[in-house]
Amino acid sequence: MKVLIVGGGVIGLMSALELSQAGCDVTVLDKQDFGQAASWAGGGILSPMYPWRYPDAVNQLARFGKSMYQVWQPLLQQATGLDIEINPSGMLILDQADVNTGLGWATHDHDPQQAAQLISGKALNRINPRLNPDISQGLWFPELANIRNPRLLKTLIAFLKQQPNVTMQPFTSAQHFEVKNNQITAVIDENNKHWQADQYVIATGAWSGLLSEQFDWQVPVKPIQGQMILFKAPAQWLPTMVMHQGIYLIPRLDGHIVCGSSTDDVGFNTDVNTETGLQLQHTAYQLVPELQNMPIVHAWAGLRPSVPDGVPYIGQMPLDQTSALSNLWLNCGHFRNGLVMAPASARLLKQQMLGESFMVDEAAYLPVNRLAYQTFN
Repeated sequence: MKVLIVGGGVIGLMSALELSQAGCDVTVLDKQDFGQAASWAGGGILSPMYPWRYPDAVNQLARFGKSMYQVWQPLLQQATGLDIEINPSGMLILDQADVNTGLGWATHDHDPQQAAQLISGKALNRINPRLNPDISQGLWFPELANIRNPRLLKTLIAFLKQQPNVTMQPFTSAQHFEVKNNQITAVIDENNKHWQADQYVIATGAWSGLLSEQFDWQVPVKPIQGQMILFKAPAQWLPTMVMHQGIYLIPRLDGHIVCGSSTDDVGFNTDVNTETGLQLQHTAYQLVPELQNMPIVHAWAGLRPSVPDGVPYIGQMPLDQTSALSNLWLNCGHFRNGLVMAPASARLLKQQMLGESFMVDEAAYLPVNRLAYQTFN
């Protein structure tokens, strides 16, 4: 089976990985180079931020993230010599208003990866001595990890380029789909070249809504900008991830510390806003005062693919309220959780396309169950 994936971010690349390993011939198109946009810009926390604030469908896919990456890590490293850098740092959530809710959620969720405990005083200082001493307690998630998403993307790209059944085509913009008899017959690019396959996948992140505009059921994905700054400290200087009021600090193994992130509705604008950057710095210094002595080496902004209910669309694209286009699939709308949901999203898509048993209940993600209730102009 020949599959054409439009979109070369982490969702498209993981989908290509799953499908190619299942024996499909896969072509991946991207309007720029691969592994850019939100996939590169994100923090890479292998858990939803404040998971109790998200629908069960988000947590259901995210639950597989860390373990699936751990399975892929040695296989990808052996083939490419590259490390995706999973850092099992744990996370401290310092929002006092979330303590009881978070503890209750962790207790009832029964997921060892999300086990939590309330710590304070000397125990808090032992776990992370860099914290502001005025912080008296925190919710500690010892099993949480982060993945270095630029390294992950570089590794995925290198691995896919090695595969004889994968074609990688950057700087190729899919303009629209050719449709005959309720089937896609080709993707047409900016040079009017026709790319043909048996199955087609939209995995273009924040741009997925634009690509779906030719159909009756437009996918309601919109860009939400997230701005980030990067500190450089000594290796293993900050021992844990830290989160407070939606702002996080994520330590990399070499001492880089990612601080993010804002949520601004500014369309497809990726310009860095100075005021937003100063707000991120202020929060970072409040959480870890010694960061004021560490240089800021980079600042950037990415565009998250936001959807109304926060749940990604995974499944066949609807044709009308009762049926779907038989060979057009969606894997998009992951908002702030694309990195952690990517492995399970890709596997679920593969299982749907190949008629396999599902790893999760697919109903919550199916576009045909959800787009029919949206109103579009």
